[in-house]
Amino acid sequence: MLTFPEMLAEYDRALDDTTALASEVADLSVPTPCADWDLADLFGHMVGQNLGFAAAVADGDAPVAAYASVPVTLDDVARRWQDSATRVRDAFTAADPEATIHLAEFGFRPTVAMALGMQLLDAAVHAWDVATAVGRAYQPSEATVALVLDLARQIAARPSGTPVFSAPLGEHGTDRWHDALRLLGRDPERMPAA
Repeated sequence: MLTFPEMLAEYDRALDDTTALASEVADLSVPTPCADWDLADLFGHMVGQNLGFAAAVADGDAPVAAYASVPVTLDDVARRWQDSATRVRDAFTAADPEATIHLAEFGFRPTVAMALGMQLLDAAVHAWDVATAVGRAYQPSEATVALVLDLARQIAARPSGTPVFSAPLGEHGTDRWHDALRLLGRDPERMPAA
């Protein structure tokens, strides 16, 4: 189990990985592994989530509207991503890990540490989504893979599933990262063309 500082370091790495990928984007209309989303949709979602989580962590709560997708263009996607990544990173860094916050978009009250685990999963998986869309291979550190796989198994085991991810696919047992992705509704063997 990762400590809060260890999770922060892993989260920083995942955010930085997406920052590097954002600078390579040449076409926001490219499809992604997220059903019906192109890169513009995906980056808009990620920026909105960063801003919503940053507000909730910093203030203890944020309205659902704070998480809304932010429209991005090719001219501003890297800047908007970087700004949102800085804001959410700073919010988590300054927060008390044991403090309880309200995540209005999800309707529950986790600790800051639990919220960071959620965001680390999201950051790592979406880094893979972006990398896949631009034709790059991507896999986070083994520590992040272990955390994401554990959380993905919990999500996939919920009887009602989750509205956040597509229906889970079965684990193959040969690649822990690919199994985590499959449990979150992504098929690494069927990646879209970049």
